[in-house]
This record gives sequence, structure tokens and C-alpha cells, in this order.
Amino acid sequence: MSTPEHIEKIHFTIGEVAAQLQVAPSLIRFWEKEFPQLKPQKTEGGTRKFTQKDIQVLKRIYHLVKEEGFTLQGAKERLKEGNQKADLQEIKERLTDIKKFLENIKNQLSV
Repeated sequence: MSTPEHIEKIHFTIGEVAAQLQVAPSLIRFWEKEFPQLKPQKTEGGTRKFTQKDIQVLKRIYHLVKEEGFTLQGAKERLKEGNQKADLQEIKERLTDIKKFLENIKNQLSV
């Protein structure tokens, strides 16, 4: 059995997430307190473990607050409204990823 070319990482540290968003880790901790949608898992030592879903929420918050100029309250309201649309988009993206993965396996089996 061969190893997949691309292994998707499941958990990210706050430092990795901060680097992706180009913000300080303290801002992510602040948003975590302000936005109930952010619920990273924590180890026994208190280290946050962010999932892809958490990162998508953070990217949405970043876009609303930093790029669109929403207040925190406005961003909270927009996130509540957009949850259904975001869920559909997330499902579409995940299905696209699965399709690519399956096509990759099919191609490897054809060789």
C-alpha cells in the first residue's frame, strides 16, 4: 500500500493559525472569547488545537472585522446569519476534496 502524496493535517497550534492569518496569537485568543463559534480543543496542558473548521471561522471573522470593517457585534450577527450558507459552502468544498482524493486513487489503481 502506497502512502498518499498529500496528508491533510488535522490540528493546528495557535502559532500556526496566527501565521496563516498574519495576526498575533493574542488576537485569536481574544476572538475565541468573543465568538462562541470558536471552540478549539485543548490539551490537558491548555494548548489549543484548531481544526480546519476553526480556521474557516477565524478567516470569516478576520474578513468581516479587518477587511469589511464590521464591529465585533456586527460580525457576530453576520456569522449567525451566514452559518447556513457557510455550512453549504463547507460541504461543497469537502465533497470536492473527496472527489479529488477518489480520482487520485482511481488513477493510481489504473497504472
